[in-house]
Amino acid sequence: MDNFQSILRFLVNQKTTIGYSFMALLTIGGERIFSMVSFQCPCNHDQNFAYGVTFLLGPAAVLLIFGIFSSTRFWKLYTGCCLNPMKLCPRGNCFGCLRVFLSIFTGACVAPIMWLCVALLNGTFYECAVSGLDDSLVVDLFCKNKTLKCREELARVPCDRSKLSSEERMELLLMFRAQSQILGWCIIIIGAFVGLLGTCYKNCRSQVSYLQLKFWKSYIDKEKERFDALAIEYATKLAERNLESFFENKAPDPFPFPNHKAWEEISAYYTFSRSEQYYSTLQRYVEKAENRNLPPEKRPVMDVEHETEMN
Repeated sequence: MDNFQSILRFLVNQKTTIGYSFMALLTIGGERIFSMVSFQCPCNHDQNFAYGVTFLLGPAAVLLIFGIFSSTRFWKLYTGCCLNPMKLCPRGNCFGCLRVFLSIFTGACVAPIMWLCVALLNGTFYECAVSGLDDSLVVDLFCKNKTLKCREELARVPCDRSKLSSEERMELLLMFRAQSQILGWCIIIIGAFVGLLGTCYKNCRSQVSYLQLKFWKSYIDKEKERFDALAIEYATKLAERNLESFFENKAPDPFPFPNHKAWEEISAYYTFSRSEQYYSTLQRYVEKAENRNLPPEKRPVMDVEHETEMN
């Protein structure tokens, strides 16, 4: 039993790494399915580029939209902002709002970047797209010191319908694949450096120590977990009360629950202050009774230089 609990704790502590690994496996599997089942390069000058770019960038765009759509922080900021624009930038803190949206966008870019890297390392989509370019610089690059037939047959190289010799066709395919893999590795290296620099910058400007930041993240995870569980429990109780009142034709029993202002307050994005020992808007709400009746746009917000964002 102790061994099982140790394994469970390890999996919980490494859930981010496991999640990204699982996402990478799904991306690799999806790319292989696209390449082997649905992708068929048309092999002509008019359609190659559009077809290849669509398969290269189309799934990345869908993954980006899905990443933003599934972001809880994005919906916390966006929900109700048309009726209350100050919810996005309370007290005119537009720079802090932009930082939050940039953080949300960066998190949503993980899956699209994985797709681009896997697709470029494979090279199938890239070679179809590049072979359809009519740009003289591109054609001169691939057909340098070759016959005129190379220029005419370049778009058919990804297929078996090319009239070039097998050696020339294989040479062009290897050139396409090499360029595609170089681009893929460039994206991987740049993404790794940007991620490292961003994490170092964020931790360097942290208002709390490493251990307190670790505790903070653990608290946020537990608060979300317990909130979801209690929300389902209380929603079930409220539904049962209302159904009993309806079917038994009697007055409902008292059932106190938070008002609209309370929901609005705990749904706001949290900003950290050294002067307050709070770790979330929920904790600030339950411990700071004098702010319960304030409208959301007047809640306490720290300046940008004293702000710490939690993922």
